[in-house]
Amino acid sequence: MINNLKATKHIKPKATLIMMSRWPAVGRCKTRLAKSVGSENAACIQNKLIKHTISVAKELEESNLIEVRLAFSGISSKAAKRWGLENGLRQVFPQGEGSLGLRMKRQVLLNQKSRQKKNPGRGTILIGTDLPSLCRLDLIEAIEALEMHEIVLGPSLDGGYWLIGFSGKLLDPIVNWPFAGIPWGTNRVLQETLRSARRENARYKLLNVQNDIDTIEDLTSWQG
Repeated sequence: MINNLKATKHIKPKATLIMMSRWPAVGRCKTRLAKSVGSENAACIQNKLIKHTISVAKELEESNLIEVRLAFSGISSKAAKRWGLENGLRQVFPQGEGSLGLRMKRQVLLNQKSRQKKNPGRGTILIGTDLPSLCRLDLIEAIEALEMHEIVLGPSLDGGYWLIGFSGKLLDPIVNWPFAGIPWGTNRVLQETLRSARRENARYKLLNVQNDIDTIEDLTSWQG
């Protein structure tokens, strides 16, 4: 169990956290939410959600429990890196093209390549940046789950997942099944991912259900 958040500097982080996010540009993010609250408000909400996620992640990185990477879409690589530095992030990368599965796999591969000799067996966790209720305990639970399980998933109310994590066993070499053959953008994403995990006899752990902010209904629920 991870009980001490004041980890010493010489201890290597237990996992890498990759945050997958879209640049909060007016008219180009949260398009479903924008239909109800307007493009400027939707972009403002997106920006606040991203900064909240970064804040939670940075707290654990400062305790040396995770290493943080941000994967952006909708902005140039140069601008993303500049914005990242302004927000205390040194590792910022473009997501690239393709399906969500392909973009996630690309980020995992880049991460594996960057640490081949440093700690190849370390787990990797991917999350979105749409979670207003995200807290450090959510990420700590995911890190701990990877010590006993090969894959960890955080279910979302829409049938997808807000977090997916992989143990080193699934990363060296990286497996393909969590990233391919999944009906991205549907309510069967989690169901099909779990089906693949069972088929591959991969031990998995489900975290608490959370809801991200995509529509006005999600926003109303968040505000109580």
